[in-house]
This record gives sequence, C-alpha cells and structure tokens, in this order.
Amino acid sequence: SISPYNLSVSEREMQENFRNNNKSREFPAHSAKVHSVAWSCDGKRLASGSFDKTASVFVLEKDRLVRENNYRGHGDSVDQLCWHPTNPDLFVTASGDKTIRIWDVRTTKCMATVSTKGENINICWSPDGQTIAVGNKDDVVTFIDAKTHRPRAEEQFKFEVNEISWNNDNDMFFLTNGNGCINILSYPDLKLIQSINAHPSNCICIKFDPTGKYFATGSADALVSLWDVEELVCVRCFSRLDWPVRTLSFSHDGKMLASASEDHFIDIAEVETGEKLWEVQCESPTFTVAWHPKRPLLAYACDDKEGKYDSNREAGTVKLFGLPNDS
Repeated sequence: SISPYNLSVSEREMQENFRNNNKSREFPAHSAKVHSVAWSCDGKRLASGSFDKTASVFVLEKDRLVRENNYRGHGDSVDQLCWHPTNPDLFVTASGDKTIRIWDVRTTKCMATVSTKGENINICWSPDGQTIAVGNKDDVVTFIDAKTHRPRAEEQFKFEVNEISWNNDNDMFFLTNGNGCINILSYPDLKLIQSINAHPSNCICIKFDPTGKYFATGSADALVSLWDVEELVCVRCFSRLDWPVRTLSFSHDGKMLASASEDHFIDIAEVETGEKLWEVQCESPTFTVAWHPKRPLLAYACDDKEGKYDSNREAGTVKLFGLPNDS
C-alpha cells in the first residue's frame, strides 16, 4: 500500500515539472483538421491523420517537431492511426475510403492497402504485433493478419461500436459501445466474457495503462472512469469535463491520465488520486491526445477552424504541451 504522504510527494513532483514545463507549441501538419495523433514506440516520431486524406510524420528533435513526410493515397478522411507496438517504423491508417494502409517510414511508400467492407473509423494494433483490428461505421470489426494483410476474422456487432482495444496481455478484446457498455471478448476466439455497464450513456473511448494495472473509459456523460484490469471494477471517476469525453491517454509511467472533449481545456489527472495536476488551455474542442512513450510530453490536436477564432491561425496543426517555459 502507498502512504498518502508518498502520493502527495509524487503529485508535488509532477506539478513542479509542469510549473517549469507548461509551454505549448503548434506545428503545421495538414490542410484540414487533425483527427488522430500517435507516437512511435520509441518516441522518436509522431504521426497525425487528417480530414485532408493524408497522414503526416514528424521527427521529435529536442523540443520541436520537424515534419519528415506526408503520406498520400487514401481517398477519404484519415480518421484514426496507430503504430506497430514494437517496430518504430510501421504505422497503419484507417480511412473512410473502405481501406486501411500500412506505411513504413523508411521507404515513405505504402507497404500494403487492405480493402474492408465499410467506412473505417477505429483501428488498433495488437500488443504482439500480429493483428490489426479495424472497426467501421456499420459496427463490423475486421481482424487483419499484419504479415499477410489478409482478414483473419470478421465480427458484426448488434450495437454501436465505438473504440476498440486489446488488453496488454493480448488475450482479451475490449469494445466500448453506444449503450454505455464495455464488451469484453476472449481473444483469439472472440467469445463474450463479460459486458460491463460502465456509463449511463454512450461509452466513447478506452485506453489501457502501460503498466497493465488499469484501463480508462470516457463517455458522453462527460465522465472518465478508471477500471481495475484484474477485478473489472471501477476504481474511481474523474468529472472535471462538461462535454462528452472524446480522447484519453495514459502517461508512459501510468501515473497521469489526459482526457479531452469539447471543453476548451485538456484535463491532466493523477491516476492514483484522481486529483487535477494541470489543465492545458485550448481555444477549441480537442479531437485527440497522446502522451509521449518516455517523457511527460503531450501531443494533441484541436478543431482549428481557420479564421473562426483568429484569422492568423492555421487549420490542421499538431500541438505539443510540456515544453520548457524557457524554450
């Protein structure tokens, strides 16, 4: 058990870090809004997917992002992307054009295009790297072999499927749904193990903490719930947001949880106490947040509508929070 004294020490340390490192900086990335950002497993690159039908990749150099490449090929919006869990050169994009594309940053070419049945909105890569799961607007989840690029299994669900994720051990598959439930399937045989009534309204997003102790869900009732992975019980709720929770991310050490919505701030909470550590001010709703896999650096993207808030603003920027105040 952790004494409350130790907790307050770690909380003080984390707040102290942000007192000295709370600068945000934005980097032009796309010609339209950015839906998704994600870091490579080694933290050297950040990828972004946009309504402009492209993905961009940046290299993190000290305290700035330097754009390395723009990846074209999709015929519709790139709604979500993710990296291979252990290979820092591969990422995959899900698009409304009914395909997913796998890209290799070393060649800048598309390695594979896999056709799917519907307009894709959610994607994740299994922790063992062998399978990519993609969900579409018709609530079909397709499991694709990451090596052969062939579909392994396809499941049609009778409910609105929102975000999807494997657990860290790769033996369970989680779906959040429109009825506020978390459906947990065994993997790879995809048999329903349990359905948890997590929220009174639409359960939107789900993320697992890197240590494997917790997962978090965000919902339309503006609550973030933290769950014990072993017991499958809710440990605590975070309720500082007023709008549906769209996006979540755990820090690399599992100690902080960022959550965001149409509120004009990103909430950064201490996982073990639920206390607010910091809030990142935004001028518009936030679509996506992602903590760096090694540092307390948060990538995010907002609904920058050109000219709506400030005529000098670019549409389609990627932002970094946690930079040194003197940088």
